[in-house]
Amino acid sequence: MLNQKRVVIDYVSPQINGGEFYIKRVVNEVVNIDANVLVDGHDVIAASVLYKHEKAKKWNEVRMHHVGNDEWKTSFVVEKQGFYSYKVQGWVDDGLNWQHGIERKIDDNQHVNSELLEGALYLEPILKKASKEEKDYLNYCIDAFRDEAKYDAAIKEAISAELHDLFVKYPEKHLANETKELQVYVDRKKARFSTWYEFFPRSASEEKGKHGTFKDCERLLPRVAQMGFDTLYFPPVHPIGYVNRKGKNNTTEAFEDDCGSAWGIGSPEGGHKDIHPKLGTVEDFKELVQKAKDLGIEVAMDYALQAAPDHPWVKDHPDWFKWRPDGTVQYAENPPKKYQDILPIYWESKDYKNLWKECLNTLLYWVDCGVNVFRVDNPHTKPYYFWNWVMTEVKKKHPDVIFLAEAFTKPKVMQQLAKQGYSQSYTYFTWRNSKHELIEYMNDLTQTDQREYMQPNFWPNTPDINPYHLQGANESKYIQRYALAATLSSSIGIYGPVFEQQIDEAIPGKEEYYMSEKFEVKHYDWFIENKLTLLITKLNNIRHQNEALQQTNNIKFCDVHNDNLLAFYKWNEDKTNELLIIISLDQYYSQSGSVQLPMAELDVHHGQRVQLEDLVTSSSYNWHDEWNYVELHPTLPFHIFKITK
Repeated sequence: MLNQKRVVIDYVSPQINGGEFYIKRVVNEVVNIDANVLVDGHDVIAASVLYKHEKAKKWNEVRMHHVGNDEWKTSFVVEKQGFYSYKVQGWVDDGLNWQHGIERKIDDNQHVNSELLEGALYLEPILKKASKEEKDYLNYCIDAFRDEAKYDAAIKEAISAELHDLFVKYPEKHLANETKELQVYVDRKKARFSTWYEFFPRSASEEKGKHGTFKDCERLLPRVAQMGFDTLYFPPVHPIGYVNRKGKNNTTEAFEDDCGSAWGIGSPEGGHKDIHPKLGTVEDFKELVQKAKDLGIEVAMDYALQAAPDHPWVKDHPDWFKWRPDGTVQYAENPPKKYQDILPIYWESKDYKNLWKECLNTLLYWVDCGVNVFRVDNPHTKPYYFWNWVMTEVKKKHPDVIFLAEAFTKPKVMQQLAKQGYSQSYTYFTWRNSKHELIEYMNDLTQTDQREYMQPNFWPNTPDINPYHLQGANESKYIQRYALAATLSSSIGIYGPVFEQQIDEAIPGKEEYYMSEKFEVKHYDWFIENKLTLLITKLNNIRHQNEALQQTNNIKFCDVHNDNLLAFYKWNEDKTNELLIIISLDQYYSQSGSVQLPMAELDVHHGQRVQLEDLVTSSSYNWHDEWNYVELHPTLPFHIFKITK
């Protein structure tokens, strides 16, 4: 059956892969909708966006505004977690079309009796929807339109703003057309804004040479909270395999007292639903999770789907692994890295349904233990559609759960993981060091459709990555890298206390820590305070106090006449919080230059005073010009200016 349509709706944005994947927001964020809406001829058309939460029965409607060249825009706010649907609707608006036509004729001094009679017909359907006061006004107009003796009053009302507003409020949607439904998934705010601290629980002991426990970790919680971190991430806390256990510094021969890699999960003592016996019990873990929550910290657990050769799965579910003709399983590899202590799961197993269910049940088990944040190890080595399924299943019952994808791999792979549902993603920030690299990468994240579905998390270091620029670096470089992460991205993390204590000895020629903590228990003086810990604390507090730093996408880079200075402007949604950040990329020498204020974005004119407060030093400045001189020294290589006008 043919459906008559005239209005064309094209290039609806945002949408990902033609609507195959949902866009992402957090509670109380804005969704800005853009579409081309057009019609043949010269009729007046109108457009709206219809949207509703998945649990709502009725659609909300917000009118779109024509901004030129057949482009229409509007926005709506998502107020609750879960899925929202949205679609664009367009129609020929006969009422507004009539009013537009009669106005032009009246301006041309034409007699419009016939047009007034026609207008009365357009008003009658509105009577059914209007309020009592509106009905009185409409009846007055209808009477005037049909009475030649009231011609002067009639033409006055025909072109009135009051009548125009009623046509807009109560449209008759003639030959309406609408797009298919698109979706936005709304997470809690933590999906967008989080500050992570990672450490190995087994290294938390006060006594040198002794394996740490969850009770030892409790002692460190106030330090983590005081430094301003809201997420405490632990590498795997499960039993570690004995077969092919790794020794210190990633050797393939382990001695009796070697603890092995935390990612070699599973032993006769248990698997993914069990706790390493030296760390404590499940009850100890639950108690730690609760005490962390009392301090405003969420404990993030590592979700690593792999098994040591003596994991219970290997014996109980041999079909979950791919056996070679000689009865062995090829250990995991990520060339040039080799993981002799880990067996990869065989995702093409005929028993894949039970495998998937067990992986889901493992997540649900730890959610029941109080965990709502998971860092997922090597997700790019497992099927994308498995992740879509398992994360969807978890979030159906537990919408607060957040997943961070640990995938330092090809760009399109990382993007696909984000599309499939990951809340946050590790990024290439770890290797972006120059001004050009940083600007290019930030523009890629924030000025393309990645901004709609990929929520980056910037880490200056991880247990796996000791980047070359931090190896042997001075204090200024560490400060610079944390300041960059903390101001460019709304979600950040560090591996400590290695980062703040500048422990950076590397395996020569590699971005790997020498005598890595991944393979042994370390002992730290956890309560060392230095300039770096003080500035990390200060920066974290500034992030929590300024909404402009609680999202990533609102960023504009400013011109500055020095390639060693990076300057950018950030703002919150209603521009009640505006910041100008300037960071020196030189760890050795002072750098100076002229920075261009973003005058248009600030809505200020040349000569108008702009007041800036440095949120680190509390110094105040008054700038009156578009270009302003700045100088930064390695001792404090950044400014965070709060702008007041």
